[in-house]
Amino acid sequence: MVLEGNPEVGSPRTSDLQHRGNKGSCVLSSPGEDAQPGEEPIKYGELIVLGCCEEGGEETEAQRGEVTGPRAHSCYNGCLASGDKGRRRSRLALSRRPHANGVKPDVMHHISTPLISKALSNRGQHSISYTLSRSHSVIVEYTHDSDTDMFQIGRSTENMIDFVVTDTSPGGGAAEGPSAQSTISRYACRILCDRRPPYTARIYAAGFDASSNIFLGERAAKWRTPDGLMDGLTTNGVLVMHPAGGFSEDSAPGVWREISVCGNVYTLRDSRSAQQRGKLVENESNVLQDGSLIDLCGATLLWRTPAGLLRAPTLKQLEAQRQEANAARPQCPVGLSTLAFPSPARGRTAPDKQQPWVYVRCGHVHGYHGWGCRRERGPQERECPLCRLVGPYVPLWLGQEAGLCLDPGPPSHAFAPCGHVCSEKTARYWAQTPLPHGTHAFHAACPFCGAWLTGEHGCVRLIFQGPLD
Repeated sequence: MVLEGNPEVGSPRTSDLQHRGNKGSCVLSSPGEDAQPGEEPIKYGELIVLGCCEEGGEETEAQRGEVTGPRAHSCYNGCLASGDKGRRRSRLALSRRPHANGVKPDVMHHISTPLISKALSNRGQHSISYTLSRSHSVIVEYTHDSDTDMFQIGRSTENMIDFVVTDTSPGGGAAEGPSAQSTISRYACRILCDRRPPYTARIYAAGFDASSNIFLGERAAKWRTPDGLMDGLTTNGVLVMHPAGGFSEDSAPGVWREISVCGNVYTLRDSRSAQQRGKLVENESNVLQDGSLIDLCGATLLWRTPAGLLRAPTLKQLEAQRQEANAARPQCPVGLSTLAFPSPARGRTAPDKQQPWVYVRCGHVHGYHGWGCRRERGPQERECPLCRLVGPYVPLWLGQEAGLCLDPGPPSHAFAPCGHVCSEKTARYWAQTPLPHGTHAFHAACPFCGAWLTGEHGCVRLIFQGPLD
């Protein structure tokens, strides 16, 4: 076996080192910068899974606590259909670890492929293996980086995965059970966060397995970069979209890109698993911004920064909006009964007797009734008694995942056809945001339940009738 060390891998020319202002120098963090006993650790940001946030009860002490071990600090709002358990959650906060566990590229080796298992026998050595042919592989060894914390995301439930993510099926909920074949990689991606201000977070495709290795097989998309280094893509890819204008009232959807194993940014492939990579986008980076979307081919995550979450509504604000809407005593214009949004504490089981219902084509809000069925048009089709438009007739549910909201505006719009309610700007943003689906399709979806949006605008303004007195 011939090992050829390449010192250029650890030089500032590597994509992982180009973005560091200290030119790759190693700066040890002082013990005084770590959180003291009893102090809250510094939070880098939060990941929220789109489409599986069901209305849940109030927080419990256990739900506000830490996920098993010191890997990550967990927050609770919505929950998975089967409940938030351990590292399998709908929302996870990434906080600074007691000790840095980040890694960075160090040395590149060219070896004979049959001897690769012997070369990777050291479990304590992180490495990425690129199989070029049956007789030739390139191994890039990684060394400890005391300046970063690493968090890994994937389908695997092994201990090296900090956030276990399962497929989210269109229409809401996680695809669970032995018959559900997942398209999410066991080791989908990794996020490296700087331990020093401004605590920048960067995303990379693929995560390290139990042997601290990443393998890109002979069929995987991989290539030599112009400076002689290696890079590649995972089978189904990791896609990222940064919103234009940040995640705020003035936000607009950005352009979907693919992130490589080394963190470089490329245009999308012709299909999700095509071997031909897209074009390098040199003026964009893998730095996560507030509102960045991460698609793992089966589940989409939203990244929120601590500063961004300060602008988002709180659970108390959402509850105050619910009470204010109910205090206005909206009425069914036909049955003349008073309508009221149910408390999230009762959970989402069956609609309440006072539950508001909406005709999603026109936005007229009623109480539940059995009139106007147009079964020749479909089982859910009803004719609005006020404007005669025919369309789905569904109960309204207030969206309870505050991190998905762009602003604390009043709940004035509902997604069609699911009936989740939020502010106008939040509804219009998500209705304009195409989310990846399958190998090459994109479709706007409700961020609260994952239902594909329908109609011309994907959402509708709610029209309530006030009390007659």
